[in-house]
Amino acid sequence: MMSTLFRKALSRKRRGYSLLEILIVLTIIALIATLVGPRLISALDRSKSTTAAVQSRAIAAALNTMYLDLGRYPSAEEGLTILVNAPSEGGETWRGPYLESGLPDDPWGRPYEYFPPATIDASPRVGSLGADGRTGGSGSAADVFSDSPRS
Repeated sequence: MMSTLFRKALSRKRRGYSLLEILIVLTIIALIATLVGPRLISALDRSKSTTAAVQSRAIAAALNTMYLDLGRYPSAEEGLTILVNAPSEGGETWRGPYLESGLPDDPWGRPYEYFPPATIDASPRVGSLGADGRTGGSGSAADVFSDSPRS
């Protein structure tokens, strides 16, 4: 008698979940993912844009420090690499590298854009073309430059 009760109890413990129970759990997981997923993606997009803005401003600050040493901003040909590598000509007063950890890529894996100042009293523009890598756009595809208004 005891062995029969023991076998019945043991067989109940080994019994798996029914198909209905599994479907209910999967439905609950799908509902949670539907509600939480878009918010997580939106937060990730915002954090990438914020990172691009912060890095653009840091690169612009490094350009200003380099300007104090060299008396000029880099040309379009020299680009941002002059912040980490001394110029081939006229670099006697270069005291870099001006970025401690090297020149970063934007959060989308592309190099930052650099536009030298158009006039003597202007500042250079440094930034990212956003998630789409093209001029313009909105949301995560919006351009983010060092002179962009802070959000």
